[in-house]
Amino acid sequence: DIFIPALNEIPGISCKSPEGAFYAFPNVSQLPMSAEDFADYLLERVGVAALPGSAFGSHAEKHLRMCFATSVENLEKATDRIGKAVTQLKKNGATS
Repeated sequence: DIFIPALNEIPGISCKSPEGAFYAFPNVSQLPMSAEDFADYLLERVGVAALPGSAFGSHAEKHLRMCFATSVENLEKATDRIGKAVTQLKKNGATS
């Protein structure tokens, strides 16, 4: 109820609600870098861990896999950091 709607508010990210799992699978194809590079960027620059979807098959290469089994406070921090990272990427015109 918190994480998925917050991800969907970030320009360039879209995410469907999972059916019973505690993993989000946001589509990041509208961002100015690949999902693999974005996952690395999130970890290295803003301290948010995500796996590139390509680890789960070629059909998921434009997605991330993110676990949201944590506190509301951590989810809010994560989405704030992700939003700021996306803003910075778009401002800098990063490419994959």
